[in-house]
Amino acid sequence: MTATIEPEVGKARLRKEDARLITGRTRWTDNISLPGMLHLAVLRSPMAHARITSIDTSAAKEMPGVIAVFTGADLDPGGEIGMPCAWPVTEDMKHPRRPILATEQVNFAGEGVAVVVARSDYEAHDALESIDVEYEDLPVVLGLENALTEGAPLVHEELGTNQNALWVFDSAEAGSGGDVAEAIRTAEADSDAIVLTRRFRQQRLVPAFMEPRSCVVDPTAAQLTMWSATQVPHILKTMSALTLGIPEHKLRVIAPDVGGGFGGKIAVLPEETMALLVAQKLGKPVKWTESRSETMLAAHHGRDQIQDLTITAKRDGTVTGLKVDLMADMGAYLGLVGPGVPILGAFMFNAIYKIPAYRFACTNVFTNTTLTDAYRGAGRPEATFAIERMMDELAAELGMDPMEIREKNWIKHEEFPYTTVSTLTYDSGNYEAATAKAKELFDYDGLRAEQRRRRESGDPVQLGIGISTFTEMCGLAPSRVLGSLSYGAGGWEHAAVRMLPTGKVEVITGASAHGQGHETAWSQIVADQLGVGFEDIEVLHGDTQSSHKGLDTYGSRSLAVGGIAVVKAAEKVVAKAKPIAAHMMECSEDDLEFANGKFTVKGTDKSTGIQDIALAVFAAHDLPDGVEPSLDSDATYDPENFSFPHGTHLCATEVDTETGRVSIRSYVCVDDVGAVVNPIIVEGQVHGGLAQGIAQALFEEAVHDEGGTLTTGTFADYLLPSAADLPSFVTDRTETRSTTNPLGVKGVGEAGTIASTPAVVNAVVDAVRHLGVNDVEMPCSPMRVWSAIHTGSSDSGGVGAEAGGGLGSMDASGSGTTGGAQ
Repeated sequence: MTATIEPEVGKARLRKEDARLITGRTRWTDNISLPGMLHLAVLRSPMAHARITSIDTSAAKEMPGVIAVFTGADLDPGGEIGMPCAWPVTEDMKHPRRPILATEQVNFAGEGVAVVVARSDYEAHDALESIDVEYEDLPVVLGLENALTEGAPLVHEELGTNQNALWVFDSAEAGSGGDVAEAIRTAEADSDAIVLTRRFRQQRLVPAFMEPRSCVVDPTAAQLTMWSATQVPHILKTMSALTLGIPEHKLRVIAPDVGGGFGGKIAVLPEETMALLVAQKLGKPVKWTESRSETMLAAHHGRDQIQDLTITAKRDGTVTGLKVDLMADMGAYLGLVGPGVPILGAFMFNAIYKIPAYRFACTNVFTNTTLTDAYRGAGRPEATFAIERMMDELAAELGMDPMEIREKNWIKHEEFPYTTVSTLTYDSGNYEAATAKAKELFDYDGLRAEQRRRRESGDPVQLGIGISTFTEMCGLAPSRVLGSLSYGAGGWEHAAVRMLPTGKVEVITGASAHGQGHETAWSQIVADQLGVGFEDIEVLHGDTQSSHKGLDTYGSRSLAVGGIAVVKAAEKVVAKAKPIAAHMMECSEDDLEFANGKFTVKGTDKSTGIQDIALAVFAAHDLPDGVEPSLDSDATYDPENFSFPHGTHLCATEVDTETGRVSIRSYVCVDDVGAVVNPIIVEGQVHGGLAQGIAQALFEEAVHDEGGTLTTGTFADYLLPSAADLPSFVTDRTETRSTTNPLGVKGVGEAGTIASTPAVVNAVVDAVRHLGVNDVEMPCSPMRVWSAIHTGSSDSGGVGAEAGGGLGSMDASGSGTTGGAQ
């Protein structure tokens, strides 16, 4: 009998990549230095909207160390190159050309207008000050409603409108549910029903990854080689080839170790395109690395939506309809997938609830700001926030406990698989189990009792309890579904497994990691599939020459799509080894069974290991006739469905009604992410996601003044929480395995971010609801909370809530504080 080996999947292994990442003994893009390399610095417009009347680069060209200065007209004389958008959400979507460098007009503060090439980074940046650009002011339009007002200034005059696209889903038209208009009419006419309308604001956020964006281009070999701090090396390669007409086989893209992305490195950048052009023009390697202030100013932002929701329900709490009217700020141009980000949310507003009628309409809008695109969760956090806030509002209106109203409307565990009103089929889940465990860990009933005592005593520090019971669609995505949404690519992923002669294994994945732990998780998966040692496996990724095929990493797709491709490739290795094993042991293939890395003749102790077979294949001295001397295999996996992790997050906040200060007293989350490959990685992903979601609730906001200047352009003004600002999280899991992939996995990378923001804001509002407050606009700074309590308004000033304004985190006296949990 073959001895049983302890499975690797499920084991809490320390990440094998952490030794180099944590100590910095690795190669980030900005570490790369090539012989004769030149440095690029970009001159950025201080104006949000202006005509360029002249650019004088003569003085800059004479500066020490300067090799060349290029304008947009120099790099693209015909004005034909534009940054790609891969998601035309409607046939009539407007897609104005985004140039590499602005030539005639700038449309947001931070848009590039010229590039200096110098021998050092310092010399390049010094020379920027010598470029003289004359601008003629144009009127600036900020704020979604402002941009759609008749007579508003136009970001792109030639379009005749600031509306980019209108995308609508209607359950009645789709045949997946009833007519929302009828549900509203019925509820309005029924004394035993309710119609409730609320507006929520998703503020603009900056991804704020640890490593700024950077790229290096080497044109000196037969191939152009680009190193880039990107999430999407394969997409970057294809899009760059299409954009610039470079033969794709002559371009190699490498994403070395990447210091975080959160969607902020999913784009194809003007600076990457610029570097490719400059390198080819000069015939020398070039490097561009942005400063942190450039990241804040010119990298894409996230969120920035106005959400108008109408929900109808019976007086017993049964929801009968949901109508969503969304406005989403695209900024001045369209990102790679930006127009589709709010559309992803269309399928999640119904969340875990059985909603009979549903209508979603999204209007994408241009404004004079940097563009928005994917940010951790990409459309799903925005939708979850709105519906979870709405469930609290409905409970308050009906005088019900907010948990009770969720339980009344959610899909029961015995009802899976369940096809929702938005047409998705949830394959598995158990909301009851996750909620029961979360309530026990949280002491839900005990905290409710304490809340009542504090209210009765008039305690100036009030207790609030926030709930978020969520699900998400991740594992992006079945290619046919993406095709139906007009997305420009598929949702498959590719992997290969190579058996080396010495029995070691190389795994090649198209899912390019930027901190998620792929090398560890993939090693654990392959160790179980092939029965080889964890340390005998090397995972290669991020280089389009070694990993020639892939669709990269975003949307919690790595494990649920990329990991399954690895499983499929490993299965092919075993299948190729089987006839060779039978030949070596002089038996029929039908008499063999494979387990723990060995082929064993059934009913005997005769066996041979797959690592021994690898050596025999290398020698190829005695193989069966017609069998090729290779075990190497690859696989391309296209998922049959999304995966649907879920969970219950509970937050208790203490709100000082005299100052508006918010403190998180406790935070409990119980997530169901299907089967777990490595619990340490899962915990890390959950903790990181919670930090980002809580940061949106309490800290972060990108704010522009009336002229379109970003006033939160440094970490002195844009508030990121530190470890000291966050509570200790209590985390746990339940497990309902996915039924649509062989590992039973779902996804975890975005769950914490999706669930935590509404849990925190619901807790803040719950703490002061008895004082007449039904909303506090994010971030829930002390000033905004205090204002909501004392004036009934959650807006704290600035350009105004509609334009994303606000004074940041301020206490009641106006002096700055961190404004979050201490």
